Amino acid sequence: MNILVLNGSPRPDGNTAALVNAFLEGAAENGHKVTVVPVCQRKIGGCLACEYCHTKGNGKCIQQDDMQEIYPLLEEAEMIVLASPIYYHSFTGQLQCAINRIYALDKPKNLKKAALIMSSGSNHVFCGAIFEYQNSFLNYLNLKDMGIYSAYGKENKSEAKLNELRTFGRKLK
Repeated sequence: MNILVLNGSPRPDGNTAALVNAFLEGAAENGHKVTVVPVCQRKIGGCLACEYCHTKGNGKCIQQDDMQEIYPLLEEAEMIVLASPIYYHSFTGQLQCAINRIYALDKPKNLKKAALIMSSGSNHVFCGAIFEYQNSFLNYLNLKDMGIYSAYGKENKSEAKLNELRTFGRKLK
């Protein structure tokens, strides 16, 4: 399976990256092709709501930024994984910009599955991100939920959590 991970963490070696890397290991062992895009290291503007993509653009965004590199990956992906630290009850702003810009494609043609990976320092901050993922992202794109994985506090980078993500990757069908 062709899997695209949008990693919304600004920390290349942070907790979210550790969880993503563990997932990547397991998925690679299972023969999946995984592409990780660190969206915080890209220049991705927010949606301008100009409707160019749905009028004159034929599914192409008018903004010529790094999202142009991600669109072909989205079109090829069969599964998308949203990964983000949760700082204030939701995804990072950088990840949210990338998610909003998927609008230009409307519904990527091969995308059938999704998963969510989150990290935080606290336990009771995940609800906003989970709500958006389940009630907006999955429903609108008609994606099968393959799982929600979270780690907080001492769980971050713990061998138990990393093994949980490796196992998830290994068991994907």
